[in-house]
Amino acid sequence: MRASVSEQWVEEPLQRFANDARVLFALLLQPNGQVLGQLGFTRALDVMAACSLAAAIHSTAAQLGREVEGTPFSELYHAGRDRQVFIAEAPTARGSLVVLAAFDSESSLGLVRLYFRDLCDALRRAAPAEERPVAMDHVDLGENLERDLNRSLAILFGRARADGTLTAPSSIPPA
Repeated sequence: MRASVSEQWVEEPLQRFANDARVLFALLLQPNGQVLGQLGFTRALDVMAACSLAAAIHSTAAQLGREVEGTPFSELYHAGRDRQVFIAEAPTARGSLVVLAAFDSESSLGLVRLYFRDLCDALRRAAPAEERPVAMDHVDLGENLERDLNRSLAILFGRARADGTLTAPSSIPPA
């Protein structure tokens, strides 16, 4: 399974994490829900839904942690009957990113956590520092969130290049 990304610097770390940790699905996104990379998803709608849910869960857990313990919860885990989900924060020079990984019995929470630390290190090394980091206590969704999300999804699914030009007709409506 090959990772598809909207920003090239995340491809190799995300791909290595998914292979080493043996995850079925992986997402790397900004705290506002904008996807940077994905692996295992075949439909843009699934990526959009997973990004929205991961961003909301992460934000809610961070605030809940502040209320309960005074510091945000930065890692979450849920064990389902067939699949398990891990959501955690990965700090980079471009601000913190959110990682969602879904895995089955071929992997374990310990294995995912171990390779998540490697992913964080790789992202820290690979992240270009030129963009303003996103503060975790205030995430500005901006006026162009829908347009940016649609652009990222078009790039991820091969319908556009990084410069925004379309490569084929897109099923994602323009913003």
